[in-house]
Amino acid sequence: MRFNFGQRNRSRFEDNNIVQQHGHGFGTAPVFLASISTILGAILFLRFGYAVGHVGLLKSIAIVLIGHLVTIPTVLAVSEVATNRRVAGGGAYYIVSRSFGTSIGGTIGIALYISQAISIAFYMVAFAQAFGPVFEWIVAYYDRIEGPIDLRWLSVPGTIILILIMLTKGADMGVSLLWLICGLLAVSLATFFMGKPTGVMDPDSMRITQGIADGDSFGKVFAICFPAFTGMIAGLGLSGDLRNPQRSIPLGTIGATLAGLVIYLLVAVKLFQSAPPEQLANVDEIIMAKISIWPSAIYIGLGAASFSSALGSIMVAPRTLQALAKDNVLPIPALNRLMQTGVGKSQEPIPATFVSGIIAVVFVAIGELNFIAQILTMFFLVTYGALCVVSFLEHFAGNPSYRPTFHSRWYVSLLGTVMCGLMMIQIHLFFAIVSIVLMIAVYIGLRQGSSEQRGMSAIFQGAMFQLTRWLQTTLQKNRVNLSESGWRPSIVAITQFGECRLGHFDLLRWLCHRHGFGHFIQFFPGDYSFPEEISARIHVDALIQQTEASKAGIFVDSLICPSFQLALSHVLQMPGISGLPNNSILLEFDKNHPEEIGEVKQGTLLAVESLFNVLILRSTKYRFGYRSSIHVWVNDPNISNVPMMLLLAYILVGHPEWKRAKIRLFACSDSWETELDADKLATVIKGGRLPISMQNVTSVSYDNYETLEQEVTQRSAQADLVIVGLTAEDITSGNLEQELQRYQGVNDVLFVHSIEQISID
Repeated sequence: MRFNFGQRNRSRFEDNNIVQQHGHGFGTAPVFLASISTILGAILFLRFGYAVGHVGLLKSIAIVLIGHLVTIPTVLAVSEVATNRRVAGGGAYYIVSRSFGTSIGGTIGIALYISQAISIAFYMVAFAQAFGPVFEWIVAYYDRIEGPIDLRWLSVPGTIILILIMLTKGADMGVSLLWLICGLLAVSLATFFMGKPTGVMDPDSMRITQGIADGDSFGKVFAICFPAFTGMIAGLGLSGDLRNPQRSIPLGTIGATLAGLVIYLLVAVKLFQSAPPEQLANVDEIIMAKISIWPSAIYIGLGAASFSSALGSIMVAPRTLQALAKDNVLPIPALNRLMQTGVGKSQEPIPATFVSGIIAVVFVAIGELNFIAQILTMFFLVTYGALCVVSFLEHFAGNPSYRPTFHSRWYVSLLGTVMCGLMMIQIHLFFAIVSIVLMIAVYIGLRQGSSEQRGMSAIFQGAMFQLTRWLQTTLQKNRVNLSESGWRPSIVAITQFGECRLGHFDLLRWLCHRHGFGHFIQFFPGDYSFPEEISARIHVDALIQQTEASKAGIFVDSLICPSFQLALSHVLQMPGISGLPNNSILLEFDKNHPEEIGEVKQGTLLAVESLFNVLILRSTKYRFGYRSSIHVWVNDPNISNVPMMLLLAYILVGHPEWKRAKIRLFACSDSWETELDADKLATVIKGGRLPISMQNVTSVSYDNYETLEQEVTQRSAQADLVIVGLTAEDITSGNLEQELQRYQGVNDVLFVHSIEQISID
């Protein structure tokens, strides 16, 4: 299997995981147990009654459903990506990094690890609250103890004991405890559902929208309750210890998610039916214990659920940190070497467990459940949104190497992404912005420390390919009359002097800056061969660098042909890169090399026969001077070229490099109606809203072409670009070479012959 990632940060990780991929060799059950025991955790027992009391039954159900609009797309996305690749240790981080590369994956992985490490503290604080009755008995029995006992006297030592268990016994012991804990959890929930209301229910409190007066906002309640739904990927941290992760991850995570959804909905209804909102909203009272037929079972279930969730987190977090270290994501090389260390055949992450424990103890010492819950929610939402983005982009990219055995849908992943963003804003806009900024800062730091970007760029290139393909086919299927939709230049320029004469290249990029599309082709005379192709590719690379340096929005390519005429025949048959057909050809010759006119003449005749507009640049070393003046010369025979000549001048002055340029129009006539002709052109300019001042429209009379050429030389000698027209007779009569050598007294000249009937209105 080929991975699209840099080898420097990958090789050792991949080699280790080939050997250690199966770790303990667990089946599907540990994935399900780790996930469901985390889902049915502290929030269910300690804060779900608070939710129903503050926002009512209807909004509580909405919290459950909206939360699962985030978690279900995430679990489907994770399951899909997990069945496309060989999943090794590192769980969700491994999946993301192998899809997006270490820069994106590492950013998400760090956020995921922090949330997992903080989760240990969250669940251990909840675990201590399960001993509330015991502490009350101690206070009542011992008269010397004044006031309530600080729960941290239990949560801090309990966290340390949990860490010691993982350091000494490892994941084998953790999975064995999960079976026992989930059994206790099932018994606890059964006693709750069999319970009776706490008293006589007030009919007013039985309205499904009824909550306490001045209760907490929906966003705050959602933030506190959302960690309850995040346990569905807890089992992913065991990915390196699974016998068949491609099968166990989808079955275990999806099963746990759906089971948790059903249980939370049932618990919400049971709470609503069993206690008034004021009693439910009291966070200091575990209301489920008052409803249960055996109150002690609820405290046992709370302790079991909290301890199992903490146990799941302490198993998962160190493995995520170990995977990050193996990919050299951590900023300190020595820290990477230490954290990736594993002990024994199963490679237990002992150093990573120790670090995760320190983080957990710090947050346990804080001891405030609601505060920790809101921090967790932001981290989880960012992580889950990124997981959904991975799945969405893989779908949209249409990469044939993306062949998962489990399939989600792109719109489901997109829904998960949108819901994550909306809920972050709903919860707290400022903290949402801070979370995103921190993620960006971490990403920039990782990107600067690593040149590996192949995984991310491959997905985005695939997405751009699909978008371009769709646009191309849509434009072709929905062809419109260009005369009705407005003319825009779609120009193909061909030359064999692409790197030597920048005037040709510059004119194309100016004309196609915003209003059109340009295709610049460098012609190489000769017979096609592979060595010639390699040489041409090198020149194209130089042209691409030229486009980057000049910020040109044009497409560059090369063509190898025996003759210029044959090359031009190929070019005229090329489809438009923009999705619209090419309509113009741009040719060029040097004023000081009239021998080049022969090829230009051949190309012009062929283009006119193919119904292409023809633009011919006679370039000089002047290189368009200061780009401050454009002179357009119009006479009676060239009246059909005027709309295109004026539009080209208008497009040029729209480019930032020509922003100071003024357009001057010279209306030339050999009749006595010269003034009338100038007035007509002024009317056209005004009606067409062209940026040409009426003061810059000048009438010029002439007796013959020699007189006209003298006028052009006298008036436009300092112009940065002169635009003149070519008639069909000029091209077909054999006088084209002579016409292209007129106006020797001026600098750069653009000769224009319009085939299309263009209107300016």
